[in-house]
Amino acid sequence: MKWKKWLSLAIVSVFALGLMGCGSEKQESKPAAGGDKVHLTVFAAASMTETMNQIAEQYQKDHPNVEITYNFDSSGTLKKQIQNGAECDIFISAAQKQMNQLDGAKDEKANPDKLDFVQPGTRHNLLENKVVLVTPEGNGKNIQDFKDMAAKLGAGSIRLVMGNSDVPVGQYTEKILKFFNLDEKAIADSGNITYGSNVKEVTTQVLEGSADCGIVYATDAYSAKLKPVDQATKDMCGQVIYPAAVMKSSKNQEAAKDFLQYLQGDAAMKIFESVGFSPAN
Repeated sequence: MKWKKWLSLAIVSVFALGLMGCGSEKQESKPAAGGDKVHLTVFAAASMTETMNQIAEQYQKDHPNVEITYNFDSSGTLKKQIQNGAECDIFISAAQKQMNQLDGAKDEKANPDKLDFVQPGTRHNLLENKVVLVTPEGNGKNIQDFKDMAAKLGAGSIRLVMGNSDVPVGQYTEKILKFFNLDEKAIADSGNITYGSNVKEVTTQVLEGSADCGIVYATDAYSAKLKPVDQATKDMCGQVIYPAAVMKSSKNQEAAKDFLQYLQGDAAMKIFESVGFSPAN
């Protein structure tokens, strides 16, 4: 009888240990699932480099499970990379044109290739920037404002650096040159206009003194500690609006939407405004 009692106790003990083991497995699985890293890849215009890095550092303190990787370049280059299949969760362009070219909701005029990369309902006009005229330290050619720049550029007495035609800052500059009835091609052929593949390259050429003046965003002038001599009006080049959207191809839709919402909030906007951005109206 004793051996039967001992056997019964042994069976109960094994069964209890089995239950405890199951319970411990459940407890261990919760943190593992909750601790999974979410990787977000954000494609953003080069003019946002400093602010977006600050914002990522701030955001990740409150969201330790989110890892943000940036790809900064001209909006035209970023658009082509997305179009060619690059992994991207969020795209922030420095102009509507490049976003429109990826947005299936746009007509054929705005989206001639009928591309469909933008997740419906996520597109938002995030920021407004300004286009400014800057000179190297000392302003050796004494360029006073855009009107003075146009006169001296037309006379062939100064050299301007501007963005390429597929770069938003270059497109805004083209509008300014047309506003002053300047023939960009003829001036470039004479050697009085040089180009940068993005706004950072334009800023660098001004800083190095390889051009007498350059046209950049106010935020880039601020970051490079260049004091603008003039600011373009809406009549000269229109508004500089930065649209942002989640991409359809994103594998992290909810996390991407959450970060995009954060960019619109007070904490992120405070950082944007500190360098010259303002909320888009």
